[in-house]
Amino acid sequence: MDFSTIIGVISAFFLVFLAIAGGSGFAVFWNYPSSLIVLGGTLGATFINYPLTEVIGILKVVKNAFFEKSFPVWETIDELVELSRKSRKSGILALEDASQVASDLFLRKGLTLLVDGLDSAAIEDIMIIDMDSTRERHQLGAEVLTSMGNMAPAMGLIGTLIGLVQMLQTMDEPAGIGPAMAVALLTTFYGAILANFIFLPLAGKLKRKSQQEIFVKGLVLEGVLSIARGENPRIMQHKLEAFLPPAIRREG
Repeated sequence: MDFSTIIGVISAFFLVFLAIAGGSGFAVFWNYPSSLIVLGGTLGATFINYPLTEVIGILKVVKNAFFEKSFPVWETIDELVELSRKSRKSGILALEDASQVASDLFLRKGLTLLVDGLDSAAIEDIMIIDMDSTRERHQLGAEVLTSMGNMAPAMGLIGTLIGLVQMLQTMDEPAGIGPAMAVALLTTFYGAILANFIFLPLAGKLKRKSQQEIFVKGLVLEGVLSIARGENPRIMQHKLEAFLPPAIRREG
């Protein structure tokens, strides 16, 4: 569970609800026509902008923002160094068992390519294609959410225009001014809430998680290539540690 996301969502909504509760109450902030304009308009525009399968697929991607996925960098480096030692001592084929049970699927793929006898250039090409494919899948999810975050305020603006038109048409009927004004203001409010509390933060979290996963894959790629080139395990370790920011490097 990613508690950062949970805490962020709860605190953002809690503070707004607290401010509303301390004022006029929740009832005045609920307007059915305004919610239809913003929610319906945002979903409709998203379906127009993206294929149906990609919009539905976003539901699977969003859950990643609420669950923590660990990236054990040091465990990965230690595993690669140990595999390098084993390869130099007993040969590449000694890694066949490890290619079935390695802790990371991307590492398993790299080890399988090594055992199959591919040279370092071919291994690099295949693994980079895999990384690019993963990056594109992640970017699509974040892109759909970012689009929704841009569309929601736009739908709020459309609702504001609808409300103003309705209000101007009922200027001679004071009873109709209030509901029309509520539509005008609340659509903007709903659009801002959806964009800034939900869509854009979730898109940002997915982008960050994607960067972390691609970083670890890059580490694994460099380690696998180092094994393919027969480099000294100590040299490989120093090289992999150079990927890490100073704050998380081991001392000594």
